[in-house]
This record gives sequence, C-alpha cells and structure tokens, in this order.
Amino acid sequence: MWRREEGVVEFEVAVGGEAADTFDLEKTVCSHGLFMLSPNHWDPLSRTFSRPLRLNDDTDNSLMVSISQHLSKSLLVRVYGNRSLSPKHQESLLVQIVRMLRLSDMDEFNAREFRKIVSAFEGEECPLIGDFGGRVLRSPTLFEDMVKCILLCNCQWSRTLSMADALCKFQIELHSQSPQQKHAFNHFIPNTPVKKEPKRKIRLSKVPTESMDLEAADTCLTTDDSQMKISNSLNCVDDGSFDNLKSCQGSNTFYSTGPYATSDIQSHLVTQHCAKKTTGNFPSPRELANLDERFLAKRCGLGYRAGRIIKLAQGIVEGRIPLREFEQVSNGGSLSTYSKLTDQLREIEGFGPFTRANVLMCMGFYHVIPTDSETVRHFKQVHAKNSTIKTVQSEAEEIYRKFAPFQFLVYWAELWHFYEQRFGKLSEMPCSNYKLITASNLRNKGHHKAKRAKISRAD
Repeated sequence: MWRREEGVVEFEVAVGGEAADTFDLEKTVCSHGLFMLSPNHWDPLSRTFSRPLRLNDDTDNSLMVSISQHLSKSLLVRVYGNRSLSPKHQESLLVQIVRMLRLSDMDEFNAREFRKIVSAFEGEECPLIGDFGGRVLRSPTLFEDMVKCILLCNCQWSRTLSMADALCKFQIELHSQSPQQKHAFNHFIPNTPVKKEPKRKIRLSKVPTESMDLEAADTCLTTDDSQMKISNSLNCVDDGSFDNLKSCQGSNTFYSTGPYATSDIQSHLVTQHCAKKTTGNFPSPRELANLDERFLAKRCGLGYRAGRIIKLAQGIVEGRIPLREFEQVSNGGSLSTYSKLTDQLREIEGFGPFTRANVLMCMGFYHVIPTDSETVRHFKQVHAKNSTIKTVQSEAEEIYRKFAPFQFLVYWAELWHFYEQRFGKLSEMPCSNYKLITASNLRNKGHHKAKRAKISRAD
C-alpha cells in the first residue's frame, strides 16, 4: 500500500464516486488567499501543493508533505524525511489533508448543492460553476485558520504575508535551539503589554478592529477543468482502515502525460524542493502559549495581534477554548449551530464580526459574508453600489440572498473573476509577486475592463 524509497513515503488516495464532477486540486488549493500564506507552497509548474504537517496532536514534529493530482483521478501524497510511518501517523496526516482540501461527505454535499443553486439561476454554463469548484482551501488545523484570520485584520496583504512567514521561521528557531535557549525564548523578560500601534499605521482607523483592509488578500482561482474523483468519503479516516490507499507506481507514471503532466526533471525538482525546504511549520498553541507578548510582536512584526494570538493559544492549551468541540459541533452546518459557535467565538478577544465570519467560513458555514473595505471596493466596481463600511453588510445580504446558504461562495467566485482579469491566472503567479495584490493595484486601473461574470439579480 505504501512506497518507501530514499526517505520518501508515497501513497495514493484513490478517487471516485460522487466527487468526480466537483473536485479539482488546483481549484481547491488556489481558491483563497490562504494558499499564499506560509507555510503553504503552490508550485505552478508541477501543480503541486506542499507544506509541513504534524505527525499528531501530541508532538510538534513535522514532515514535509506534497500533494499532486494523479492522472488516474487520485491524489498522490509524498511524505519526506521518513522511511516509514506508523498507522497513527498515517491517519493523522490523512485527516489533515482531508480537512485542508475539504474532502469529507459534507464538503462534497456542499460543493454539489452550490453548483445546483447557481445553475438554477444562471444556467449550466455559468462561469461561476466552471471557474470555481465550490471548495475553499483551509489550514490543517482550526487554530492555524483562526490565527491567519487575525493576521488579515487592519493591514495590507504584503504585511499579512510577512507576518505568516515570520511565524513559520520563528517556529524553526524554537526547535533549533538548546533547552536553555528555548527557556529564554519562552520566558522572555520583561513580560510587558504590547504598545498599541499608532492609528496612522492602521489604514481603517474608523473601522472596528475585527474588520480589515483586505487588499485583495483572499482570491478565488481556477485552472482547466479536470476529471478527478474522490473515493467515497475517504472511509479510512473514519474507521482507521486504509483500503483506499494504493501503492504508487513511480513518478514516471504520474508525470508522463495529460493536462497535469510534467517531465521527469520537473518531478525531480519538486522532490528536491520538498526534501530540502527549510520553512518551519505554522506554530502550534503549545509553542506560542508561554511567549512574551512584546517579544513575539517584535520578532514577527505582529503589533497588537501578538497579544490576541498568545491569549488564544493560552486558552486552547488551558482547555478554556475547546477547538475540537467547535469542529465537532460545526458538522452539519445548521443555523442554530452557527449561532452557538458565533456566541462562543465572541467571547475570545479580537474575534469581532469580520473575524468570526471568516473563521466560521473555514468551518463550513457559507451564508454570512465577511465584509470589509475590500467588499466595499468590489461592490462599487462590480455592482455599481455606492457602498460604505456601514452599509456593505446589508447590501451583501440583499445581493446574494437568493444563493442561500452559499452566499459566500458566490461572492468569492465573483472576486476570483475580478482578480483574474486584473492580475491574470493567480495559480500561475510566482510567489514573489503575491505582495503585488494590493488595493492600490485594484483601484481604478483598468476598471472598465473588470466586468464580472453574469449574475442575475432579485431586485
């Protein structure tokens, strides 16, 4: 079932069944600005997604993992730096992959229902169906999603990128030091509060702190249609069996022909990249809980966000913020569940309406749109609305009401269409250009060319 060679363990996640028409790796990975944030890495040449993943919840040890779409309609997963994996570690990695790519039964149901609702109003040829798969990438853990939602607040996209990268590089430092050095890091003196950032540094000084100047941060992307099928609900995650994992027959089979084909040289380069990549994993709650607020703010350029992140980590470590319970409750996605989770998130410092809506989107709720200055810009340029930060939420509810409960997915598909016309296919953009996705590059320039996909209105 598993192929082990030169420190690389390979396995195939067989695909098929109901996900045949709705899953595409490139569309799923490159569907949200999260794919640009460290430690995520998308390689446009080989169409491979890679990042470190933890072996289990009880350790901070990570292995680099790459995921590619197999020509035989399956996922090829490569785990670097180990010659073998225990069943527990295998299952842990698979659970994280399923979460990131939204491969559960509920995710498949949502993707299909999204397509049905949009096609009912717009027809089967609607660009929103062909260009957007109905799945939005998320992190392997809810904690990482929550922290990254905090990093989106009140700053330019380039700074969000740098803060995420700094946290991952800092994670390496934590594990490369002696026990004495780690102790010094974790108990940095003096333990003083972080000084608030001056209002002049916050682009939206009159906007609540939970809002953000997204600067086109989160983007819907696409690729050519492919015919991938995901095996029925990846049963191995639920019952511990790995019957749907098949041994890989080698890179020549995987990269030989077809729309995702790459040469043996390209395959070798991807393997080298993943095997030698030194980017750290995203820090865990345990790694951040004992840090000094001022030290973390300065080390990673987090500003006031450092205090919120540390308090979140402490609440999780101490059991006051039950993330596992949050995720269990979110299964099913009922409105009553959404209200309950919203109330619980409201009690966490820094989780205002915008941040809560983003986090709950990551948990599978798509009926509330996180609105901010980017939404205001989008409505003005695409919907000819004279929006303000005070009116944009009610306008969002009006515009997308008929697509319930998938208002967010339609909104995000529209954003993808606009961004692609402005920047080109973002899944093919080199990572060095991610920082160019800013509000200043979206406003005015080429405005007359930025026409949205046709969306009928219920005026």
